[in-house]
Amino acid sequence: MSPANSIVTPDRCNNTALKKASRKLSQVYDDALVSSGLKSTQASLLFEINRWNETPPTMKDLAAALVMDRSTLGQNLRPLERDGLVALEENPTDGRSKYVVLTRVGKKKVAEAAVLWSEAQKRFEKFFGAKDAENLRTVLVAIANASEL
Repeated sequence: MSPANSIVTPDRCNNTALKKASRKLSQVYDDALVSSGLKSTQASLLFEINRWNETPPTMKDLAAALVMDRSTLGQNLRPLERDGLVALEENPTDGRSKYVVLTRVGKKKVAEAAVLWSEAQKRFEKFFGAKDAENLRTVLVAIANASEL
């Protein structure tokens, strides 16, 4: 068997396995979040913005934290901005950058989504095991943070 044939099988491809698992998990979290009107990607984005306590993130900071380019981030923020959940505010010290700020409505939506997200989290951990879920998150965070890849 040639090297190309041994790599492209779904059971040997890390990327394919990760994408499939990601789609499956997205379905679980999307189903849990349906009553909030958010998709799991939108909730994750709001949760990340909410994590920046005192000083809101700039677009650049947020893109880096999410391992996403700024144009993709902008596309993902548009519906949230349209729906009044986030606002882009000028950075008074650097006119080239903007802060991404949760609105009052956005903060309420974060609280609502967090309850629903928690249910999806419990469902996954019941199926997969809490310790294995924690280990999985540790590995995935390490992959996301690996600068040498």
